Amino acid sequence: MTFLKRIAGLAVFVVLSVIGGRLARKFIGTPSIADLPLAISMLLWCVFSIYWSIAAKNSAPATKSESRQSRLVHQVLVNVALLLMFVPVPGMVQRYLPAWSVFVPLGLALQVACVILGIWARRNLGEHWSGEITIKEDHRLIRTGPYRWVRHPIYTALLGMYLGTALVSGQMHALLGLAMASAAYWRKIRLEEANLYEAFGPDYAAYRRESWALVPGLF
Repeated sequence: MTFLKRIAGLAVFVVLSVIGGRLARKFIGTPSIADLPLAISMLLWCVFSIYWSIAAKNSAPATKSESRQSRLVHQVLVNVALLLMFVPVPGMVQRYLPAWSVFVPLGLALQVACVILGIWARRNLGEHWSGEITIKEDHRLIRTGPYRWVRHPIYTALLGMYLGTALVSGQMHALLGLAMASAAYWRKIRLEEANLYEAFGPDYAAYRRESWALVPGLF
């Protein structure tokens, strides 16, 4: 196991431990029906993560990868962002959304849709997927499934998951987590597109002209 994987694994363990402890205190100490939506949101994140861990075993070997330092920056940003989704930060527990019941089902519905989108995109990407920015052996440009319209549907799904949880929470710490995740994936998209352009040249340039980065009609 590489140093990077050890650090990433530790970060995930810390995130899940803190989140699990928070929910345990809520449900074991003073259970409340108001806590249920956030627990469902976390469950959807777990489903997403479990599928990803299983599917990652089918990835092809890489011929070129981003540096460990670059990957570590991304891992730290997204894991801290996930932590902020669920754990209140002193001074940031005030609401940025009114406590209207419509936001909770909207956020959960968005998460469910994004889980489906992420799995669909992952299945179309097949062995060419990687958590790192890489070029695989016999790499080819995928333009099937959601890749017909957007170049990074997996990132669309992940950012939608963060947004969904932020809607369910409605508190400022979750909004900060969403902003941090957005910055992390904005950075990763820039690096990945430069890498793919280097690998595929004019074909990727044409693909960029004919598609959207994340959301058709928006960006």
